[in-house]
Amino acid sequence: MSKQTSSALGRVWSYWMSVPLWLQILVGMILGITIGVVFGEQATVLKPIGTLFVNIIKMLIVPLVFCSLIVGVTSMEDTAKMGRIGFKSFAFYLCTTAIAISIGLVVGYVIQPGAGLNLPLPSGMSDVVKEVPSVMQTLLDIVPTNPIAALANGQILQVIVFAVALGIALVLIGDHGKPAIKVFESLAEAMYKLTDMVMKLAPYGVFGLMAWVAGEYGIEMLLPLLKVIVAVYIGCIIHVLGFYSIVLSVFSKLNPLHFFKGISNAIAVAFTTSSSAGTLPASMKCASEYLGVNKKISSFVLPLGTTINMDGTALYQGVTALFVAQAFGIDLTWVDYLTIILTATLASIGTAGVPGAGLVMLTLVLSTVGLPLEGVALIAGIDRILDMARTVVNVSGDLVATTVIAKSEHELDMEHYNADMVQSAVLAEQNIILENTAAKTVKS
Repeated sequence: MSKQTSSALGRVWSYWMSVPLWLQILVGMILGITIGVVFGEQATVLKPIGTLFVNIIKMLIVPLVFCSLIVGVTSMEDTAKMGRIGFKSFAFYLCTTAIAISIGLVVGYVIQPGAGLNLPLPSGMSDVVKEVPSVMQTLLDIVPTNPIAALANGQILQVIVFAVALGIALVLIGDHGKPAIKVFESLAEAMYKLTDMVMKLAPYGVFGLMAWVAGEYGIEMLLPLLKVIVAVYIGCIIHVLGFYSIVLSVFSKLNPLHFFKGISNAIAVAFTTSSSAGTLPASMKCASEYLGVNKKISSFVLPLGTTINMDGTALYQGVTALFVAQAFGIDLTWVDYLTIILTATLASIGTAGVPGAGLVMLTLVLSTVGLPLEGVALIAGIDRILDMARTVVNVSGDLVATTVIAKSEHELDMEHYNADMVQSAVLAEQNIILENTAAKTVKS
């Protein structure tokens, strides 16, 4: 290879690595489809690349969920007021997440995005006949008799229950639990980093799987992806404009229009960055300057929401799980639906701050109800488009919770909340001046 060729390849590689990951995945998907259509069944030799990627994702699920859940639970402070606010936040986030995934399942059931694909089940799955356990047996099975065995065997619901219980216990023992919490925080950070490393392989894994799918089954099966996008966006609109408006107006007696005007900046940041954590500064600013939430409330509830509130991700999982089931011709029982709701709700605690968290958590939901993980590749190519919508839902949910909890704690300035954005900015500036003056008085 000549120096000129080597230099040119180096420049191409440098440029490729500078391209955003979502765009790399989209390119990988398009190239995979193209090669699959052009070469037909010969393209199936690329399937092992995708299979390897799916196996690596499977490797992440248990340790990522376990460590993240413990960190999410132990992040709540152990003072009286923070404990009360933490309980309210925790309950609010879990309830709204359960409702979000229920909306996703309903929308997926009505729109039927995967109907008619008739993909064959991966080898080994078609011979398995699913038996429907009783409700009592389902509840009993989520409590592990041997937590280590549950971790080793990838029993996700049992892992979630044990992690939550362990996290609560670490909080209750006070200072004695801090060393262990620091260990889990370190492990969680390591898992986040490992997930980031693995997600960099996503373009190549998606390329291999899509080349195999398009070569084996043809281009006609890819059109329903448009229906997935439509279904997810419809579900997100229903949840934000419908459900959140009901929560604000009925339970807190607040005007939803003032709320949505006040969070418009945060929504714009969420939609363009697709990052709940990256939107946190904008959310904090909207909460204090435009909604009139006391900073003592917003500084606790919003970061906690960034960690455990994943309404949009849960809704997305409901739609896409049904898409995968419909695409492979798998009939879900009512127990499967309940399992999806329970799994996605509890798993939402451990999804924050992880690039590609939606896809990782989708594999969790699919594996819990025995759906083929190969379906993840079908979603990966459009994940960025879906991520934009679900991040808006996540951020909106954080701000709804902050506002509702502040109102319940009498920490919401109603004059501030009902003012327009210009008046709110003026009031916020006045509050900052008063706070600074008060701080100087205390120091003197």
